[in-house]
Amino acid sequence: MVKRYRHENVGTCSESVAFTVEDGKVREVLFSGGCSGNLQGLSVLVEGMDLAEAARRLAGIRCGDSETSCPDQLAKAFAEAGK
Repeated sequence: MVKRYRHENVGTCSESVAFTVEDGKVREVLFSGGCSGNLQGLSVLVEGMDLAEAARRLAGIRCGDSETSCPDQLAKAFAEAGK
């Protein structure tokens, strides 16, 4: 079963992230705004990963002095989707 999700990012230059999950695996990650090249790279790297494993690996990554980052926000989105 394929489910689609959208997460409004907080504290990052990217505004939101949309993704699909199919059989517990991450598919089609698309960020809105932010550093295009870095976020395209991140999206490709997590595609096909187990949702919970991707969330675990990305959680807590910080950007500069910020308490969060685009990868951390993606981890939060994955964790919410996995509930």
